Amino acid sequence: QIQILAALTRLRQAACDPRLTKLNGEWNDDTSGKLSALREILSEAVAGGHRVLVFSQFVEMLQLIKTTLDQDGVKYEYLDGSTKDRQERVDHFNKDETCSAFLISLKAGGTGLNLTGADTVVHFDPWWNPAVEDQATDRAHRIGQTKVVTVYRLIARGTVEEKILQLSDKKRALMENVLSTDGAGLKGLTKADIDELFSD
Repeated sequence: QIQILAALTRLRQAACDPRLTKLNGEWNDDTSGKLSALREILSEAVAGGHRVLVFSQFVEMLQLIKTTLDQDGVKYEYLDGSTKDRQERVDHFNKDETCSAFLISLKAGGTGLNLTGADTVVHFDPWWNPAVEDQATDRAHRIGQTKVVTVYRLIARGTVEEKILQLSDKKRALMENVLSTDGAGLKGLTKADIDELFSD
């Protein structure tokens, strides 16, 4: 189970950005289709006066996104599990309308944050437990929100992400089982399910 979970994590990382896998190669921002898609979403959002929450499970991915936003001149806030001044960051984002994005690790941003300054949510690498993902999305759907909130989920075509979504149509519980933190949920998968995840 641990080996399967580790392999699935690597495949998910590769779907986000090849640089997360630490494999040798000439990787850059252009080799991540998701990063390109995020840049396009953010560009349109900034031009339209929208403000965006960006969630990722991978802190290293958030670091790559930070570098990209610095290059693009997009003003942002940042929060992960190691952030100490959480409320100050939240207050700054909500009050400063020139701050167009808030980068948040999914686990750190799942509860306790009121981010009504945003009207757009992007799940860069969707969490397969719908309840956790919904909790994160709800950071923008709080009391005081006056705008319609738009939600994007970035899924890399032809990758394990797409396969898990397809399988989840047949087995909704798979979303939670595949990436539970301790791997215990993998007991709910059949050999056919696992073979499908790793097939070409």
